[in-house]
Amino acid sequence: MSKAYLFPGQGSQSVGMGKDHYDADPVFAEYVDKANDILGIDLKEIMFEGPEDTLRQTEYTQPAIFVHSVALFKTLGEKPDMVAGHSLGEFSALVACGAVSFEEALKVVRRRGELMQKAGTDNPGTMAAVIGMDDEAVEKVCADATEATGKEVIAANYNCPGQLVISGYLEAVEKAVELAKENGARMAKLLPVSGAFHSSLMQDAYDGLKDQLEKLEINTPECPIYSNFTAKATSDPEEIRSNLLDQLLNPVRWTQTLLNMKDSGAEEYVECGPGKVLQGLVKRTLKDVTISGHQ
Repeated sequence: MSKAYLFPGQGSQSVGMGKDHYDADPVFAEYVDKANDILGIDLKEIMFEGPEDTLRQTEYTQPAIFVHSVALFKTLGEKPDMVAGHSLGEFSALVACGAVSFEEALKVVRRRGELMQKAGTDNPGTMAAVIGMDDEAVEKVCADATEATGKEVIAANYNCPGQLVISGYLEAVEKAVELAKENGARMAKLLPVSGAFHSSLMQDAYDGLKDQLEKLEINTPECPIYSNFTAKATSDPEEIRSNLLDQLLNPVRWTQTLLNMKDSGAEEYVECGPGKVLQGLVKRTLKDVTISGHQ
């Protein structure tokens, strides 16, 4: 029976995250302390004490979730059969499968968070959740809203059947929310985010991260990693590198990723990191599989 390890992305953070593990497990504590030294900031205090407003800032959220996820995975001593991560979680997955070192991935994650936060300020946009419509209907709503406003909005996160997140310029996202409600969405609402992630509004972040990713040492992973950009497995270091960049401007194809993992024989899914978001998405996407988590 194949076991897939899944790693969460932004939105799974909460003040106090990892404190119980830090106090109880020296391996977990070692990784958190190492992160503090590498980053030169007290990430541990932000994770354990907050304040929430600080932890919610993308430049801190991303390294916090990454460190929590990887440190927790390292305490398990497991060897996955396949891995995937949701957006930011793709970096945690890369460490888990041995493709990238913790130290180097952490530096890229911190830079990614800074660049995405800055891109959100320089090119203001937003995201919205749409519940209760199929993928094609949401894509049509986005196309119609783009045409009506002359501003881009796209389906950015295919989270599970009937649950998508859209991303783009505020005016276009608001129009898409209006159209989604008119077309039978059970819910469509703006999200409290700092930018239009996984859309063309992240172009500055893409440009800023390109050089650093080109220098990142990526090894052949010990097991296949499923890319957000393609939803397919790869063990090719150069494909992994390009997928990490393309992910910034394109949708997270999580529904398709989970379906492809199951098609490849994954029967057991383990979420590793703060929260239980991915466990819920697995339950709503796949049947006849085992789902568990380490928080």
